[in-house]
This record gives sequence, C-alpha cells and structure tokens, in this order.
Amino acid sequence: MPRLEDFSFDVEPILSSIVAVRTTIPDDAYTASRLGTERAGSGVVIGSDGLIVTVGYLLTEAEAVWVIDDTGNAMPAQVIGQDQDSGFGLVQTLQHLHRPPLSLGKSSEADTGDKLILASFGGRDHATATRIVAKQEFAGYWEYLLDEGIFTAPAHHQWTGAAAIDSTGNLIGIASLIFQKFAIGSTMMDANLVIPIDLLKSALPDLIKFGKVDRPPRPWLGLWTAESERKLVVAGLNDRGPAKRAGLQVGDVIAAVAGEPVKSLAELYRRVWNLGPAGVKVPFEVLRERRRIEIPVASVDRQSRLKGARLH
Repeated sequence: MPRLEDFSFDVEPILSSIVAVRTTIPDDAYTASRLGTERAGSGVVIGSDGLIVTVGYLLTEAEAVWVIDDTGNAMPAQVIGQDQDSGFGLVQTLQHLHRPPLSLGKSSEADTGDKLILASFGGRDHATATRIVAKQEFAGYWEYLLDEGIFTAPAHHQWTGAAAIDSTGNLIGIASLIFQKFAIGSTMMDANLVIPIDLLKSALPDLIKFGKVDRPPRPWLGLWTAESERKLVVAGLNDRGPAKRAGLQVGDVIAAVAGEPVKSLAELYRRVWNLGPAGVKVPFEVLRERRRIEIPVASVDRQSRLKGARLH
C-alpha cells in the first residue's frame, strides 16, 4: 500500500489548495429529494482568480455557495458552470482566495498501478495514498456514462469532490463515488470512481464563457435502470420525467430501443443518445407481465427540469 511519504514533492502546499464547498438548495428544487438541500464536499483551486473545480452534483440547483479554506476562512462563491455529461462543476470565490492553483495533469497518461494521492478538505488527516486499480467504462443508473473512468483503491471515505493527484503533483481527476466490494482481480475491496481531468480541460473554455458546454444537450428520460442477469430493469422513475409520463413502469424490462436490442446500461445510453439531441422521441420496447409493449418517450433536456442556475 502506498504512503504519503512515498511521493517526492511537498504535499503541504498542494493540500492547502483543496477547499471545502458547501451549498444550499431550495426545498422545491428538482434534485432536493434525492441529493438533499444541504450539500458538502471538497473542491480544488485551479485558477489564480479563485476558480475551483468540484463534482457537479454539489452545485446542481444551488442558491448559495460557500468556500472554506484551510485556515477556516469562509467566503461566498458563485456557480460558474456545470457539465452534465462529465459530472464536473466550477465555482469561483467572490473574494480573493490566497491559495496556489494546482496544475492540470494528463489523465490519459495515467496507468493501472500508478500511485496517487486522493485528498479531501482537511489536510494530511484527510489525504489517502492510493493506486489506480482500473481504467474502464462506467455507466450509472441515472443516465450517466464515462467511456473511461479511473478507479482507485484503497478507497477514500470522504470522496465527494476529492482531488486525485499524481506522482508529479498534478491534478488528474475529481472523485465522484465510492463502490463497496469492487472486484480487483480475485479480490473485493472498496474503491472510488475518479472523473478524468482531461474531460474538464476540453470543456473548460465553454464552461467559463457560457456556463455549460456548447453542444446540443443529450436526450434525458428521467429513468433509473438496473442491470440484472443481462437484463435491463426499470428500477425507478423520476416523478416529473418524460419516461413516467409516457407510461414506463418500475419492473419493466427494456428489451430494445428503436428496434435494436439492448443488454447493458452503456448500450442503452448510446442507443438513446445516438437518436439525436434532447427532444427526440425514443421508441422503447419493454417486457411487462410476459407481454411486449412499445412505448415512445419524448425526451427532454435535463437542464430544463432544474431550477435556474445561479451562473455568473
């Protein structure tokens, strides 16, 4: 197991650039019931002007954002932008933040077995030496897909927005999730999912300029799907989402999209997204009580369901 002492650079200045991010969300926000109205995690200073990157779900529908530095100084911040596809979010402090920005590394050059530091706000006591145990596709049940996520172990248990720092002291990703009993060869252990920083680098100019990435939004269905014995089962439906409005039900087995069979979450999402941008009609075929039913779902832009972002 790697240790912090194994890294050749001075860890302390890097840890001082990791801040706490606190947000409040209105009670009637679209995401309040699932993500809560008070959210907390970490962020990483990446700009001398107080620009901070964190995981996007901390910021979704936020009406107030506060940043706390390593001295305990709290200052207001504003949401600069979010990329729903990658899962990154940006905030900027409204006061000068006297912390050095971390350099963005190249997540594409990171390899399985590489040593990393995974650090959340709080200094050395909240920094974990870890390794990359896998670089592989990840599909989340909430209509989310990474072509190549970074998985690290041992896991950091304060993962939300934690910084993944490589052996040269560069930021190569932001931690998003934790998995219990992640399979690493024949061993099962807890692991974190890290969003690769290369996805942010390509999106950064648009996020700063427009608050979002300048591309057509993907179709969103409000559908939570689980893989079970090579079947895709509807596990939940957003109450205000188009899938529920169209008549999909919990327990339906998704058999095909636009006439093409689907057997994995990644396959499902790619089929849906390849039909066109948000607004496209998605023809589903589902199995329900031994009957095959065709259900067209009129997709929407996910952002259109959220309370107006407090962007700069």
